Amino acid sequence: MRPIVLNLTQSALSHQIKGLEDQAGVDLFVRRTKPLKLSAAGQRLLKLANRVLPEVEATEEEFRSLLSGKSGRLHIAIECHACFEWLFPVLEAFRKAWPDVDVDIRPGLAFDALPALAREEVDWVVSSDPEEHPDLEFSPLFDYEPVFVASSQHSLAQKSWIDAQDFRDELLITYPVDRARLDVFSQLLMPAKVEPRAVRQVELTAVILLLVASNRGVAVLPDWVVREVRYNSDYVTRPLTKQGLNRRLYAATRREETTKPFMAHLLKLARSEPVKLQRS
Repeated sequence: MRPIVLNLTQSALSHQIKGLEDQAGVDLFVRRTKPLKLSAAGQRLLKLANRVLPEVEATEEEFRSLLSGKSGRLHIAIECHACFEWLFPVLEAFRKAWPDVDVDIRPGLAFDALPALAREEVDWVVSSDPEEHPDLEFSPLFDYEPVFVASSQHSLAQKSWIDAQDFRDELLITYPVDRARLDVFSQLLMPAKVEPRAVRQVELTAVILLLVASNRGVAVLPDWVVREVRYNSDYVTRPLTKQGLNRRLYAATRREETTKPFMAHLLKLARSEPVKLQRS
């Protein structure tokens, strides 16, 4: 067996052993033999050390990774239903760059995401409605335009833009989201005090577009969501109001965590992916 070099003097080592024995209250060595041998208590302590010390070392390494920003937790809540379509490519690129970060997604439609962020239940919230909060920071991601989508056979297809009053006789197809979180209601219909003839809630974008193409209703979707139907003869897309509506999406984080390396990288990815979608 190769000797172990401890870089300690004999007196220092003896002092440390004596300290361990005093703390344990038992003798760890049988001193009647030469060389010294571990006592039964010493053997048990050695087994414990062989099991525990690697875990302590691993935990210390984990803490060092946390301090250096190499690892951590990233639990995301999304208040924008359509955002899943651009977020998944973002997270795939993020996963490859930060494999030691624990990533999870919680749909922020079922609970109050921003209060959950402040309580540290989630770490990153995608929202189009920034709020004043002393502990939260809202970083802009990208701008988008909610646009009207209808069948090319629809009577409103002949209009250059769509006003709130045009929805009075329409079946409006939306995501299953509270009205206050839908741009068509919060930015157009509610301020104008206009109610559509009926509202149908649909979970999937593809199904919304299928129903619209069949002229079973109209929808309002972000411009980057309808990129694939812009040149499809089955659809028309029109701005809402003559000037169009412009909205901005934000990433909300706790202020003290915004500058973490993996948070900064996620923001960069989240800003670049929608640009690709808008240009495609």
